[in-house]
Amino acid sequence: MNNDLSNHSADDLARLTGAASLTSPSREADLAALPWNPHPSFPGVALKHLVTGAETGGALSAHLVRVEPGCCLMEHVHAANLELHEVVRGAGTCSLAHKTVRYEPGACGLIPAGVAHSVRADAGETLYILAKFAPALV
Repeated sequence: MNNDLSNHSADDLARLTGAASLTSPSREADLAALPWNPHPSFPGVALKHLVTGAETGGALSAHLVRVEPGCCLMEHVHAANLELHEVVRGAGTCSLAHKTVRYEPGACGLIPAGVAHSVRADAGETLYILAKFAPALV
């Protein structure tokens, strides 16, 4: 089942992020209206930048990550960023520090700075992860 949200309602995005809008001192954002950005290195992966480092003084960023069926965020490292994943829809696996864990809705993964990791969506299902980084991704 492909769960492409490019043409779905704010209610669909609310189910994925827990909110249909974001309020901060600097802006009001309709999260459903934010664009999907293709990942520069991993085909079949796109990011929706919910909170950027520019908004938090570099302290935090948050991104909705979409991994198309069978696609993968190949092994990589964020040398200076702690990363927290929350699986909000779909299923797949995360390889983290030489162990593989199941990613399904409700699962969380904590990835310390400097630790290699990868994420793969199951065949036939799009995986959505809410990824938070501290400090923010640049």
